Amino acid sequence: MSEQLTARERVQAALHGEALDHPPVSLWRHFPERDQSAADLALATLEWQQQFQLDFIKLMPPGDYATIDWGAVSEFQGAPGGTRTTTHYPVSAPEDWSAIKPVPATAGFNAHVVETCRLVRQALGPDIPILQTVFSPLTIAHKLSAGRVLDHLRSDPDAVLSALEVIRDVTVELTKASLAAGASGVFFASQCATSDMLTPEEYAIFGTPFDLPVLAAAIDNSEFTLVHIHGTNAFFDVLAEYPAHALNWHDRRVGPAIPTALSAHPAKAAVAGIDEHGIASMTPDDVRAQVLDARASAGDRRLLIGTGCVALVATPAANIRAAVAAARETR
Repeated sequence: MSEQLTARERVQAALHGEALDHPPVSLWRHFPERDQSAADLALATLEWQQQFQLDFIKLMPPGDYATIDWGAVSEFQGAPGGTRTTTHYPVSAPEDWSAIKPVPATAGFNAHVVETCRLVRQALGPDIPILQTVFSPLTIAHKLSAGRVLDHLRSDPDAVLSALEVIRDVTVELTKASLAAGASGVFFASQCATSDMLTPEEYAIFGTPFDLPVLAAAIDNSEFTLVHIHGTNAFFDVLAEYPAHALNWHDRRVGPAIPTALSAHPAKAAVAGIDEHGIASMTPDDVRAQVLDARASAGDRRLLIGTGCVALVATPAANIRAAVAAARETR
C-alpha cells in the first residue's frame, strides 16, 4: 500500500485485515504530575506525539481518575509505571457502597478527562485516531475499595450490584462524552477478569453484564475500540469475544502468542508485540528484533504494533524510536 495513507487510513486497513506495507504503531506511558488537568495532560500528550509521530494515541489520564469524583484521594509516590497511589478509599465496608451515587461525566475530574480528548483532537485534526481510556465498572469498584469489592460481592452482593449499576451508567456517559469530544473509540481496560481474583461464574455476574453496556456505547459510535485484557490467568476468551475491533494483552509476558490469539478470534486485530517492561531495559536492537518478530508472526495482517500494557516512565526515547522505526520498515 502507498505511503500516502493517513494514520487513520492505515489503522482502519489494519483493523480490517487488509494488506499493508507496514503495520500501524503506538506506545503509551503515564505522565505523572502532568495528568491532573486537561491542559497539562493534553500538552504532554501532544509533545509525546510530536516526538514519535505515532499512528494512534491512547490518552493516559491517571489510573485512578474514575474514582476521584466519588471521593478517592491519591498522590504520585514514584511508581515506575507512573501510576498514583490512592491515599483515601471511599469504600471500606459493604454499607459504603450506598454512597456511590451518580456523578456527571461533564463535571469534576471526569470533565478533565473528556476535555483532554477535545484539546488533543482540536490540535491534531481528524487524521490521528485517539482512544479514550475507560475502565470496566468492576475495575473502578476495585479501585474505589482497595480491592475489598471482591469480599463484598460475596458477603453482600446486592450492595455491590447496586453500586455497579451506578458506576456502569456514569462510565457509559463518560464514553459518550469522550466520543462527542473527538475520540475515535475507547481503550476498555478490565483488570479484574482473572481467576486470580474471581471465578468465571462470579465474573459472569459482576463483570460481563456491566462491561457490555459500556462497550455498546463505544462500538456503536466508534471506528476503533480496543479491549485491554490485563494480568495473569485472565478470562482471555471471554473478553476477546466482547464487541471491539482489536485486543491488547501482555503477549510477551503472559501470552497467548499473537498468532494463537488471531487464529482463535478472527474478527479481531491485535495491538501487541512489545514487552512493556522489557522495553525499558532492552537495547534498541533488541526492541527492533521484538517488533520484527511480531510482524513476521502475524504476516503484517490484523496487527498494530504496541506494548502489552503501559510502558514504564523510564523507557528510553531511543527505544521508543526503535520500535516505531521497526514497525515502519518495509518487509
